Amino acid sequence: MTRLASKIEAILYLKGQPLTIAEIAEYAACDRSCVEEGLIELIDDFAHRDSALEVVETNSGYSLQLRSNFQELVHSIIPVELGVGALRTLAAIALNTPITQTDLIELRGSGAYQHVQELVEQGFIRKRRQADCRSFMLSVTPKFYQYFQMEQLPQLLPACEQLELDTTVPLYATEPV
Repeated sequence: MTRLASKIEAILYLKGQPLTIAEIAEYAACDRSCVEEGLIELIDDFAHRDSALEVVETNSGYSLQLRSNFQELVHSIIPVELGVGALRTLAAIALNTPITQTDLIELRGSGAYQHVQELVEQGFIRKRRQADCRSFMLSVTPKFYQYFQMEQLPQLLPACEQLELDTTVPLYATEPV
């Protein structure tokens, strides 16, 4: 691999996002035709080596990325980013599992439709069509338990036991009890 192809590889790695030929040429301090030749060489080099990486052309430009057959590894190593709303929806599903999507929407609002889609895509919940109704049945998956390091969800106590308070301890103590 020529020095320019190696330099282009370094540029794509360092930028971590798709770059146009003009942007690569600017960073490499050379003209567009040299960049095109260097990219062809780099793409060919990655195609012939046993590497987890590849150079691909996207709508935004060229990028260095992980090959698609390593996506499962990515999902198992990199922590999942869930927004507050999706986490609350996941908690509602976990606490009420199994729950119909209709009941979940009543509980969480219409924004939960998007959360359900996101949670299914990330493997935290399972969505199955019920034979006897139009709503989907939602439940947590083994990935949920593994990710949150739980063996199972605690059994919920009856509401009256949850609300029992120790009346010997003041609710708003000003001094340590």
